[in-house]
Amino acid sequence: MNKIRSWLYIGKYKETKNFHLLSSFNMTSMLLLAELVEHPGITSRYLAVDDGVSLPTSLLQEGVQFVIDEKKRGHTILVACGAGISRSVTFATAVLKEIEQISLSEAFQIVKQNHPEAMPHPALWSSLCAYYNEAVSWRSIEKPNLP
Repeated sequence: MNKIRSWLYIGKYKETKNFHLLSSFNMTSMLLLAELVEHPGITSRYLAVDDGVSLPTSLLQEGVQFVIDEKKRGHTILVACGAGISRSVTFATAVLKEIEQISLSEAFQIVKQNHPEAMPHPALWSSLCAYYNEAVSWRSIEKPNLP
């Protein structure tokens, strides 16, 4: 599990099943992108998001709004997908962009700094860019030191 902000974590599916681990991080909410997992005292929202394909606007909006609402309630939120690398990173980046009013690039760099394995699939990244009307090439986030 990777801490992005004091209230926002990115994780893997297998971590969502470990109630003791979640409790040790004071997790009170989960946005689940792989499979529904429920625990007492933890609010769960499952969205059927496929990796490697464009992200439907309705699912992006629903997931981001869930995290924003849970943050407003003072909850600590885990965004989790299968491996914790692509789908969860996509949603965490969008959440940071909206809450902190920063660019997609800035939001992704915050995620990447705290979660070095972070790498949204190009189709998911393109969906974010289209939704937020920001032209940030996937190659620039994949290999930021290349021209």
